[in-house]
Amino acid sequence: MPRTNRRRDEDAVPIDPDRILSGARRTVVKRDGEWTTQTMSASAAAKAYVCPGCSGTIEPGTAHLVAWRADSILGDADAVAQRRHWHRRCWDIRP
Repeated sequence: MPRTNRRRDEDAVPIDPDRILSGARRTVVKRDGEWTTQTMSASAAAKAYVCPGCSGTIEPGTAHLVAWRADSILGDADAVAQRRHWHRRCWDIRP
């Protein structure tokens, strides 16, 4: 009988839709340095934020992007504390 490579149901890892939809972290080089970005899914966006690109409000339940310095001289913890939430379009047109 041929061998199967399928997992048994009890071995299966549950799927976390928020993790799948939240997107992977990426490092982006802009004119003012390196930035780490991560997309925020609509289901994970629970608060209102002010976009630094347009000064408009990112309403709860709106998918958007979070960015922080990847090359911060004060370290990663400070860079993450200084992260900002952007409309995706505002981030894309930023030089």
